[in-house]
Amino acid sequence: MVIVRWLVGRIILLLNFIFTPRGVKRPAEQQQIVDQQIVSLKLYQFAACPFCIKVRRQMKRLSLNIELRDAKADQQHKIDLLEQGGKHKVPCLRIESGNGDVQWMYESSDINQYLTQQFGSN
Repeated sequence: MVIVRWLVGRIILLLNFIFTPRGVKRPAEQQQIVDQQIVSLKLYQFAACPFCIKVRRQMKRLSLNIELRDAKADQQHKIDLLEQGGKHKVPCLRIESGNGDVQWMYESSDINQYLTQQFGSN
């Protein structure tokens, strides 16, 4: 079963690479503002997780360079996700507000909706 899961994961990654979406083109000043806003966002994810790929594709469409934290390969990220977020479940978007409050958003559809509302074109 491990071999099948590994093989399917590699196929998913290959297809994602081949069919990568194009990002939004923003004026340099506007992209710089977006880049400053996303500093407070971190995405906890696994490389071959289909739901994580769904979120990363949305990030690519919106030209968002959000820090990725691999909760499978990095033990500290796994611990942070479990202790601070409450669940060892990915994808999970860590949203830190200006006053220091932290929100942990699970579910790929919710994350994509949030990213689109915050950074999508009007």
